[in-house]
Amino acid sequence: MKVLIDNVNLDSNSGPNGFAGKIIKPLGKLGVDVSCVLDKNFLPDIQLSFIMSHYKFAPIVQRLDGIYFNSEQDFESLNGPIKATYIDAESVIFQSEFNKKLTEHWFGKKESNFVIHNGTCLERIKEINPIDHQLTNSFENVWCCASSWRPHKRLSENVRYFLDHAGRHDCLIIAGENPDFRCDDPRVFYAGNLDWINLISLFKRSKYFIHLSWLDHCPNVVIDARASGCHIICSSAGGTSEICGANSTIIQEEDWDFSPIKLYSPPPVDFSKIIKSKKDIDISIERAAKEYSHVLSGVFNK
Repeated sequence: MKVLIDNVNLDSNSGPNGFAGKIIKPLGKLGVDVSCVLDKNFLPDIQLSFIMSHYKFAPIVQRLDGIYFNSEQDFESLNGPIKATYIDAESVIFQSEFNKKLTEHWFGKKESNFVIHNGTCLERIKEINPIDHQLTNSFENVWCCASSWRPHKRLSENVRYFLDHAGRHDCLIIAGENPDFRCDDPRVFYAGNLDWINLISLFKRSKYFIHLSWLDHCPNVVIDARASGCHIICSSAGGTSEICGANSTIIQEEDWDFSPIKLYSPPPVDFSKIIKSKKDIDISIERAAKEYSHVLSGVFNK
């Protein structure tokens, strides 16, 4: 079975692109011939389109990681090509139950649909050493957070949670580009954009990973942090709580009715509304690859 992975850029480490890079090798081990390039030597049986397809070369399996619902954007136009792919696809893969409910509310139900949570390279993570740096070694506990920062990622709330809950000899390291909040506390540091290996090295030195992002779908960074041994602190709003792991800290927020909303004006978080997660899922990329292979094979055999 030949599968074209469509609409990805393997030179980027953003969520969808990073996940595509991780899953190609384990799919190959399952006998799936995968390519991100279409040429005369590779004519696909199935097209695995991330988010949307620009052209159709074979029956489509759509992999969705979210749709547009920000009322301050032209969300209907932005959703147009995503919905067109959704309608045309033979099967749809959602990253989370939250992602499925949201999409079905806006686009209608799809007969052939599957929820497949993201996974990561557990064996590769085991091989990476924790960061050994004078700064981190001078603190008792390291907290961290990481994102491509935008208002709904709620960096300011991550920092506020740290300041409210961390010990005097703890530090917070913020990774990622375009941080939209600055804190002058001497225990808070900004690391900038890190490549995947250095990010994992930071995670493996950290005790806590804070991700209070509002209405996130299935953030790969949380899976990587969990795989690195971090205790996850996240919001109940969105799909993050589905993959944060057993005994993680979840801060409960109000349910959302899936109507258009000002995404970049998120509400503050009430830190008193805390529960412990009871959910636990396999976060290996091998598990994800097996589930993807099952969906792709179903379309191929059909």
